[in-house]
Amino acid sequence: MLSFQNLLASFETVFHKEVQTIQSTDPVQLYDPIAYSLQGGGKRIRPVLMLHAASLLSDNIDGVFPAAVAIELFHNFTLLHDDIMDHAGLRRGEPSVHIKYGENSAILSGDAMSIMAFEFLSRCDSSKLPAVLAHFSRSAMEVCEGQQLDMEFEERDQVTISEYLEMIRLKTSVLIACSLKTGALLAGGDDNFCRLLYDFGIQIGIAFQLQDDWLDVFGDQNTFGKKIGGDICENKKTFLLLKALEMSCEKDRAALKYWLEKSEFDAPQKIEAVRKIFTNSGASDATKALMNEYHGKAFEALNQLDLPDNDKLELRKFADSVVYRIK
Repeated sequence: MLSFQNLLASFETVFHKEVQTIQSTDPVQLYDPIAYSLQGGGKRIRPVLMLHAASLLSDNIDGVFPAAVAIELFHNFTLLHDDIMDHAGLRRGEPSVHIKYGENSAILSGDAMSIMAFEFLSRCDSSKLPAVLAHFSRSAMEVCEGQQLDMEFEERDQVTISEYLEMIRLKTSVLIACSLKTGALLAGGDDNFCRLLYDFGIQIGIAFQLQDDWLDVFGDQNTFGKKIGGDICENKKTFLLLKALEMSCEKDRAALKYWLEKSEFDAPQKIEAVRKIFTNSGASDATKALMNEYHGKAFEALNQLDLPDNDKLELRKFADSVVYRIK
């Protein structure tokens, strides 16, 4: 079993070659934005998790790399389109694709990335492909369902916390869980093994998104790579906001609603005011507490895996890194 660091290095070597091929493909106007988005860095969490899941069951994981490339392509496609929908100007500290190349080019290049993902997936072991393709397709559709819910929430006055958690399960957790299950499927894992890895991915994926929402408000922009306070300016119905509305005193709740209803505002002023309410209400602490709860649920699934404790170490370290990450 290889470490995450070794798997990341191996994946980057393979992925870099694929990106170089993309960059040299015509028409340039279609493929340049794709290469730009893929060269912008990223943690490569999903492909590394997929490769690691396979390595838990097999010493030979060469056949998993096409699927690992596929999941990274699909993930970056979702980020590209998400930035367009959210009007996000930065991605990983650099101009978003739609800012650099224009919205129409970004949409088309994103579409091409999603198609390329399935082309890479088709290179997997043909005996495993039906199950892998069905699982990947279902996960991809759930990501789209989560994005649709996220957009609908922007237009709704009332969103419950349970609805929000279901949205982030679909939009974020599913693809992390898909990565783990796909790796296990390609390495011949049985139903129970695949189920437990998938459950681990769902739980830690929700914790990951809760931390992402928290960092959007309380993180350091230079470290986080995105403009801080974007969710506040866009009135995103995050757990922080929903919990603040629930827990705030009457005065702070009125102030929060004032900022939510104000169409014209000074962004830094709004961000600072809402950030204080998130802190004073206890919503910030509640977000951290819920994140820890899902972190614990992930460990429960991991503990049930029929593996030596040492083989679970990398996944334990990954789970801990989600809770303590700053970017």
